[in-house]
Amino acid sequence: MRKHMPLAALLALSLPFAASAQEKIDASVMQKIRTEGLDSNHSKVMDIVWNLTDKSGNRLTNSPGYMRAASYAKEALTGWGVQQATIDPWGEFGKGWELEKSYVAITAPYYKPLLAYPKAWTGGTKKLQRADVLVITAKDTAALEAYRGQLKGRVLILDQPTVYKLGFKADATRYDEKQLEEMAGAKAQGQGNRGQFPNPNDTAAMRRLREQFQRSAGGAQRVLAILKEMARTEGAVALLSSGGVRSHDGTIFAQGGGGYKGTDPENFLDLALGLEDYNTILRLAKSGTPVKMDVDVKTRFHAKDLQGYNVIAEIPGTDPSLKEEVVMLGAHLDSWQTGTGATDNAAGSAVMLEAMRILKAIGVQPRRTIRIGLWSGEEQGLLGSRGYVKKTFGDPATMQLTPAHAKFSSYFNIDNGTGKIRGIYLQGNEACGQIFKDWFAPFKDITEGTVTISNTGGTDHQSFDGLGLPGFQFIQDPMEYDTRTHHSNMDVYDHLSADDLKQIATIVAAFVYNAAQREEKLPRKPLPQPRGAGARF
Repeated sequence: MRKHMPLAALLALSLPFAASAQEKIDASVMQKIRTEGLDSNHSKVMDIVWNLTDKSGNRLTNSPGYMRAASYAKEALTGWGVQQATIDPWGEFGKGWELEKSYVAITAPYYKPLLAYPKAWTGGTKKLQRADVLVITAKDTAALEAYRGQLKGRVLILDQPTVYKLGFKADATRYDEKQLEEMAGAKAQGQGNRGQFPNPNDTAAMRRLREQFQRSAGGAQRVLAILKEMARTEGAVALLSSGGVRSHDGTIFAQGGGGYKGTDPENFLDLALGLEDYNTILRLAKSGTPVKMDVDVKTRFHAKDLQGYNVIAEIPGTDPSLKEEVVMLGAHLDSWQTGTGATDNAAGSAVMLEAMRILKAIGVQPRRTIRIGLWSGEEQGLLGSRGYVKKTFGDPATMQLTPAHAKFSSYFNIDNGTGKIRGIYLQGNEACGQIFKDWFAPFKDITEGTVTISNTGGTDHQSFDGLGLPGFQFIQDPMEYDTRTHHSNMDVYDHLSADDLKQIATIVAAFVYNAAQREEKLPRKPLPQPRGAGARF
């Protein structure tokens, strides 16, 4: 990591740059943003993220925790002087869900309490159930018939052990210079390619192997679905699931357990365990040793209001000719249920809130309107941002656009954990490359400012990009996002990096301010073709 330069030296460096660069950058405002965002005496980002995590709990879409966090965000924005803060409906999502009680333990051949997480939108046990464990060895739907009539009062476990392999690499990593150079040197992928950073091993043979795996996985999913329906009908207690090779050393990855639409039936109780506990139970049961368990799980469904909600607020523009144009920043506010969604994605939501606070605190008067969006339903398919884009700017299925589409400048997103910004993905929008390089220049002491033509997927910028609007995700250090926190019970406040979050908020505030001030909106790619009903971004 590079050392921070003295503020006076940075200001001296930025002044000549501002005079000679292609982009007009106000060095004094950049300095104010730096002071407000990086100085621990000014920054509020860790207080914000604490309110979104420890204080709100998990933020599964339409859950009480989500609404606590959304209400906090609305009140905080209003308190900072940001206008028109609202909890904004985007369309029907489905049922909310929360866990009210969970006790799971082995009681024979000995007692052992277990760390187990019910998957979201699954039912409970009604009361404490004492049950025998039954191993299911069926590999296809026909083989399941042998188990009919045997499931009542049983805890079920599939004969699918996960082999644990010792790891010798650090969980947390940062991008090195070589990786950033490769990103910067990437070639354009083409308008139709919306995937992630290109994989040199993406050959026809590799694609065939992936397709074969997906077909195999599809068969396993069909077996599992039929087994769950049999279990529910016959009165089984629960199904035990392993989170796979990543669920080790006390880290458990758990997501949804089935449908959540208003008309979907209650899903059968599915408990995610770490691989060590899962394998222990499986080895014992397969050896012929009777295994008994206590299971007492209580869940609650919230079906009174099926609408999904985002948080929207703005700093109005002041230029008579540009104030109707909009620059947006955003992140998804929802999370999964096992942790408190700290790195996915309270981190992103907190830095976006902090960026708005910074701009209000330093008293900027942006030419264009700066609007924040905190999205729900991202974990189920970018639903909140897609709903907002559709009702505000147009329908990607038909490419019928609203007048607001022409007045939109750009959208900036954070959704890759707590790691600091190392650059930005252009999403194929080559015309923005030099612009962003200029915007990064005043911050060259705290970021490399790598600009890559590459696309990246899986975040809410795709909802904007899919309608032909400039939408961007920043390059962030991986940290331990994929190895430890993403969708796991370890995704909590203690895994956040305060210095990284301050850096992110500072750079985002600068980017949206520069976008709001420049003479023209950011360049656009050609409009995409209509995607048709039901198309995904």
